[in-house]
Amino acid sequence: MINLTRRTFVRGTTALATASALTGPALVNWAKAWAQTAPWKAEPGAKLTVMRWKRFVEAEDKAFNEMVAAFKAATNTDMNVFSESFEDVQPKASVAANTGSGLDMAWGLHTLPQLFPDKVVLMNDVADYLGKKYGGWTEAAAITCKQGNNWLGIPVATIGGYITYRKTAVEKAGFKDVPGDFPGFLELCKALKKNNTPSGFALGHASGDANAWLHWILWGHGAYTVDKDDKVVINSPETAKALEYCKALSDTFVSGTASWNDSSNNKAFLAGDLYLTSNGISIYVAAKEDPTKQDVAADTYHALWPVGPVGHPTELQLCVPILAFNFTKFPNAAKAFVAFMLEKENYEKWLSGARGYLTHTLNAYDSAPVWTADPKNQVFGQASKRALPASGIGKPGEKAATAIADFIVVDMFANYCTGREDAKNSMAIAERQLRRIYR
Repeated sequence: MINLTRRTFVRGTTALATASALTGPALVNWAKAWAQTAPWKAEPGAKLTVMRWKRFVEAEDKAFNEMVAAFKAATNTDMNVFSESFEDVQPKASVAANTGSGLDMAWGLHTLPQLFPDKVVLMNDVADYLGKKYGGWTEAAAITCKQGNNWLGIPVATIGGYITYRKTAVEKAGFKDVPGDFPGFLELCKALKKNNTPSGFALGHASGDANAWLHWILWGHGAYTVDKDDKVVINSPETAKALEYCKALSDTFVSGTASWNDSSNNKAFLAGDLYLTSNGISIYVAAKEDPTKQDVAADTYHALWPVGPVGHPTELQLCVPILAFNFTKFPNAAKAFVAFMLEKENYEKWLSGARGYLTHTLNAYDSAPVWTADPKNQVFGQASKRALPASGIGKPGEKAATAIADFIVVDMFANYCTGREDAKNSMAIAERQLRRIYR
C-alpha cells in the first residue's frame, strides 16, 4: 500500500529546496553532472525513438523539448521524439508491441503498460529510486503501472480533469458555486440549460474526457465493471441508477456531444457555446493566452467533481505512464531518460510550463510552484490523490486496460443517453463485452 499520510507529504515537500529553474547552458551542465552519478548509464551509441501524446499547452511542449535536448547532450543519446493524438497512441503502441519494432518507448494514457505486460522493460529500480527520493508515489498512479510487485512503466504525470465553468453563468443560474453532490449538480445543469448557457460532456469516443466523467458517474453510484475478484458485475441496480442519472444530465447538454472527441468541448467553450464542461486546465490556459478571450479567462473557474451517493470521490483521472519495450537495444538509456524527466530540476519547470494541465504523481511535488502561481490552478493539484485506478475496485492489468481502450463504459452510457438502447440492453451489451475480456 502506498503511504499517503499528511506526514509523508510534509516530509517529501520539505526535502525539496526552492531553486531557480535551470535553462540553457545551466540545464545542460546540471544534466551532465547528473548523468555522471545516475544509476543508469546510456549504452554507447544509444538511440531512442519515443512516441508521446500530443501536447495541449505550448509551454509544456517547450519545457519538455528543453529537457530532451539536455538529456541528449548529457548522455550522447540520439533522441527521436514524436507526438500523436490520444486516440492514436494506443493503436500505434500496439503495432510496435506486436511487431517488435518501430518504437523504443511509448508514453500514453491510462493503463497503457498493462496492455503489453510481457513486452516491457521492468522499471522497478526507477520507481524505487524516484519514490524514495521524492516522498513516494500516489496510490492510483502506482496501481496503474504495477503488476504484482513489478512496475511495467512509470506514471510520469496525471492530466487532471475537473469541472470548468463560466462563473457568471453559474451565478445567474442561482448557484454561488458548483454543488458538491449529484442532485445539486443536476439542478445546476438544468438551470444552465434554461438560461441558454448549457453544459456539455463528451459522449463520443473521447479517450480522456468521456472515460473520465462516465466512470465518475458509474463509480459514484457504487457500480463497477468488475468486483475485487474481477467478476463482471456491470449489470446491476446501481448501474441502472447511474444510467438514469446520466440520461437526466445529458438532457441538459448542448447538442452534438454524442460525436465529441477530446478537443470538441475546448472549442465549444472558447467559442461561447458551452458554459460548463469537464476538462483539463487547457481551456483556461488557452483563454488566458488569447488576447481576444480575456473576458472568458477572467470568468472561467474550476471545481472538484461532485461526490455521488457512495459518499467519497470516485474520479478517473488521466494517468500518462511511459513504458520501454523490452525489444529496445538501449534499456539503460530508456531508464535514465525516465528518471531524468522526474528529477526536480526538470519536473518542476515542466509542471509550470504545463500551467496546471499536468499533475504530479510523486508526493514531494505537492509544493511545486505551479499550484500557487494562480489560485485557479489549485484544484488540479489534487487529481492524482483523489483518483481511483482505471480498474476501479478490480485488479489492474491487461483486462482492465482493454475495457478502457474499448470504450465499453462509454458506449453503454451513450447507447442509453442517445436512445439507441434501453437501460436493460445497454447493460447487457456491456456485460457481454466485459465477459469476453474477463473470461
